[in-house]
Parts: sequence; C-alpha cells; structure tokens
Amino acid sequence: MTSPSAPPGPRDGGTLPPPRSPLARQTWRECAYLVSSWPADLIASLYVTSWIFAGVLTSVTVVGLPVLALGLAGCRRLGAWERARARALLRVAVEEPSALRAGRDSGFFPWLWTALRDPVGWRSALFFVVRLPWTTLTCWLTIMAYFVAWPLLPWLARWATNVDRALVRSLLGPSDELERRIAELESDRSVVVDASAADLRRIERDLHDGAQARLVALAMDLGLAKEKLTHDPQAAARMVDEAHGEVKLALQELRDLARGIHPAILTDRGLGPALSAIASRCTVPVTVTVDLPHRPAPAIEGIAYYTASELLQNISKHSNAHHATIDAWHTGNHLMLHITDDGHGGANPTNGTGLAGLAERLTAVDGLLTITSPTGGPTTITAQLPWRDRTPAPGGPDRHGGRTGHDEKGTVR
Repeated sequence: MTSPSAPPGPRDGGTLPPPRSPLARQTWRECAYLVSSWPADLIASLYVTSWIFAGVLTSVTVVGLPVLALGLAGCRRLGAWERARARALLRVAVEEPSALRAGRDSGFFPWLWTALRDPVGWRSALFFVVRLPWTTLTCWLTIMAYFVAWPLLPWLARWATNVDRALVRSLLGPSDELERRIAELESDRSVVVDASAADLRRIERDLHDGAQARLVALAMDLGLAKEKLTHDPQAAARMVDEAHGEVKLALQELRDLARGIHPAILTDRGLGPALSAIASRCTVPVTVTVDLPHRPAPAIEGIAYYTASELLQNISKHSNAHHATIDAWHTGNHLMLHITDDGHGGANPTNGTGLAGLAERLTAVDGLLTITSPTGGPTTITAQLPWRDRTPAPGGPDRHGGRTGHDEKGTVR
C-alpha cells in the first residue's frame, strides 16, 4: 500500500513541475537523489555480491541456505529503504509488496522455503546490481553539469530520474496483479473469518437467551405440574396449558433463528420467493421485482438474501419510509440488487446501521455496495455481486425438488 506520508506524485493524480532554470526545489531533490544514489548503490551492491558469494559457497552445507534466506530478507529491507528515498526525493510512490506468507512460527523449513522463493527479495537484489552502472554515470554527470552546464541541469536531472522512477516501479513494486490479488484475498479471508465468528456468537447468544431459557422454564413447569397432578389436577392442567404456550413460543424462536441462518424457502424455491417472504414481514410496503435467468450459486444467493434482509430491517427501524422497492436482475457477470425507499435518508455506514458490515461481506466475494442517501431522502442502495452459476446436483434436481435452470421472473407487491 502507498505510504500515508508520501508526498503527492504522479501516481496520486498530481504532476511534477516542469524543469526550468534557475534551479527549482524539485530539481534540487532530483539532483540530491542522483548524487546520493551512487554511494548508496555501491554499498548495496557490495552487500548483494558478498551475500551471494557467501551463500553459494556454503550452499553445499547446512549453513548456506539460511544464509541465502537471511540475505534475501536484507534485500527486502534495502528495497523498502530505496522506496522511501524515492518517495521523499522523486515524488514517486509504489505499492508495498506483500509480506512473506510463512513466518517462523510455522516452522523452520516452511519459512526457509518461502524465504528462498521470495520474488521481492530477488528483484530488490537485481535492482541494486543492475542500477549501479547507471548511477555511477548519472552521479558524475550531474556533478560536472553543475559546474560547466548548470542551465541544462534541470532537464538533465529530470531525464535521468525518469529512468530511476521506471526502475523503482518495475523492480521494487509488487510483482504483478497476482501478488496484489493475493494480498486482497488475505484481507478478504480475515473479513470472512471474523464475520463467521460473529455469526456463531450471535447464534449461541440467541439460543442461550431465547429458546434454551424457555425450554428450561418449560421443564421446570412440567416438573411442578407432575407433582401436582395427583392432589391438584386443575392446577396441574393450568400449568400444562401454560407449558404448551411456552412450547409454541420456543418453536417460533427456533424457526426465526433458523430463518436467519438460512431460510428453507431460499433453498427450496430460490431468491425471488425468499425476497418476497422477507418483504411481506417488513413494516413498510415493499415492491419486489426479480428477473433472473436461473438461480445463482448458493453462496451468492445467500449473500444476496442476507443483504436484502439487513437493508429491509434498516428501512423498518430507521427510515420512516412509506414505501420501498427491491429489484434483482442478472447483467453480464454480476447479480445486481437495487433497494430504494422514500424515507428521510441520511444512511451512513459509520452510524451503526450495519452498512459497514454489509460492505465488508460483499467485498469478501468481490462485490460492491453503493449508497446514495442524501438528507431528506430518498435512499438508494445498490449491491453488486459476482454471478456464479449453480452447480447441478447429481441427477439434475436440487435438493427438495428445486430445479436449476428455471426462470425466476415476476413482480410481487
């Protein structure tokens, strides 16, 4: 990631001032970079060549491979130092490469193997070795130009440092899109794990405080009724009747809990009927329009359902709306979910309505949540999820007789 302290540069949307004479502040920075690069690269190149020489000579023994691994870790540090220098003097910022994915806690040999295959360390070593002849030339050329051709120095410094900028970006930045993608997936994985842990805690809390408490009270009431059955049948009958009511309430709580985990209607009939079901329970009249060629993958279907359910709960609790709409359709490689309401607006992911959690869940599957909610309304929220086709079960039908490949179209009010 880009350092927050990095000065604005071309990558951040800014532009470098054009070279001009007399020497401007940016020209002095570039000249300082050119003059200081040669001794810095000379020291770094001596480190790299000494390390490779020692590592290769001792690689036939047990000591050689750890020497190479530790040397690569040092090259990583040198690369980070050079990126910081380029940010300060050249106004160029590159994303930080991803960290090694195997630490010492995972064992010596996994760490050793990961360190030896570290592309960031190898490219950093290559950077200092390849750039040494160039910095030798530009360092002395800059010094001579300062004394004999200083009016041309701004243009010479800009031309030379543009080469350095290209080398820093190409050799000291992340390897490629794949490396950046790995970092994103690692971040998304932590979000998914945290969300799953939070869901498990919520389910445990709901069971403990709801249905479990009712069932404990029910067992106690039935025990008292059993004791009174012989000498006070009427009181025992009243207690059994009360226990029957508690059973009904416990069953309802268990159904609500199961519906919150994964509703049966979503598994059996798909996203359209499931959205209609949650819309019917909303305190605000909701118009549901679903136009899907067939059912998506269960994971995508579940996230879409969960997103719609959370947003409808927000509408019921916070919006003071009189009407809302849900539109779901398939476009290109995405499942789109569009929810609007005519409430007072002002929805903000930072005000505790769960929008930040929804955005994180969608991001974890390469989705996107867009919120437009000016004060006074209306509120429009669009969720974009990647479309993945459902894998047919053996024999064709889904579980409970549902079919893949059927149309889900219609409008429900």
